Amino acid sequence: MTALHSAVVARLGEDFLTEAFGRTYRVSHGVPYSFAHVFTWHDLNDILSRHRLEAPRFRLAAGGTTIPQDAYAAPTATRRNTVWQRLHPDSLSEQLRQGATLVIDAVDELHSGVQLIASQLEEALRAQVQVNLYASWTSKEGFGTHWDDHDVVVVQLDGSKRWKLYGPTRTVPMHRDVAEPEPPPETPVAEFVLTPGDVLYLPRGWWHSVSASEGERSMHLTCGISSMTGADLLIWLSETLRTNECVRADLPRFGTAEEKQAFTDELRAVVLKELEDGELIDRYARHRDATERVRFQTSLPHIAGVPANPNVLAWMLTTRHVLSSDESGNAILTANGENFTFAPPVRPLLDRLTDCTHTLGDLIRGTDLTPTQAASILTTLMQANVIAVEGENW
Repeated sequence: MTALHSAVVARLGEDFLTEAFGRTYRVSHGVPYSFAHVFTWHDLNDILSRHRLEAPRFRLAAGGTTIPQDAYAAPTATRRNTVWQRLHPDSLSEQLRQGATLVIDAVDELHSGVQLIASQLEEALRAQVQVNLYASWTSKEGFGTHWDDHDVVVVQLDGSKRWKLYGPTRTVPMHRDVAEPEPPPETPVAEFVLTPGDVLYLPRGWWHSVSASEGERSMHLTCGISSMTGADLLIWLSETLRTNECVRADLPRFGTAEEKQAFTDELRAVVLKELEDGELIDRYARHRDATERVRFQTSLPHIAGVPANPNVLAWMLTTRHVLSSDESGNAILTANGENFTFAPPVRPLLDRLTDCTHTLGDLIRGTDLTPTQAASILTTLMQANVIAVEGENW
């Protein structure tokens, strides 16, 4: 991980997790244009020119509504009658001049520099991250005053954006909830301008409005952070408790009152035993780490296995993997929903591999492993989409 990308998390402060995360917003004004090279206007032009981006992944918004795609794109048919929407540069520019905000969802899947920021946030916050890109040119708000059902970290890349924060009117609202938040107050609780190099953290449920009201263009990244809620824990707990006969049993819908009470008493005892476990939250967090969605990456041309070449590069695709040892000293790597057990001599290789990118030669230096043995280990992990490799002639 480069120092540039690590600066995003570092900018939030050493006390971020204990003092701000999930509690209140935090603004950090950084060195001007310190993130300017993470994603540039050239990168944006390149993506729009080379990818067939369909709505809603690519979209324009203004005044809280999505602009119809036919206002800036036209259907184009290939010779095999596959139809896709081709952007029309003049129409697109006209919509942007009139105040539309340009949005690309999951730009971390399209750009390696943005992916590094997402991966670094995932590692630090132990949560899945998706990064969206927003660009605008006028004071017209693209989405109006609204709230998000996930926390966000905003990285201002170029230009400036005025943010108005109104606070939450419903504590930690959810995407699937039993009620909607009350409307926000008229007066914001905070108002500030983000300029290049600034970082903002905003918890879910906070009403806010955003506009490029400073008379200049703006481009920023919004890193959406998945939540880990009590509802999520209970759903997971209900799955793990299926090992208990009481949980698997049919409800005594047609039984006597005494039978129904006896059933719920037994069920209560099973659930309470789990809830009284002081490590329950940590167990669930480890489960989420072990089953995180791994960013898919191929390692072509190596379809049969990793060659036993000391110059082959290998790196982890997961950011929340867990490396441990059992009572026999075997190394256990938990990643991408699987457990991989290796003999004790493999542990130094795994320690290096889970740290950063290494060549196969570096991975086995100082160990008793041969290049062929190391290649076999890497092949197992590559085929499980836990690592990626780059061949001899990269």
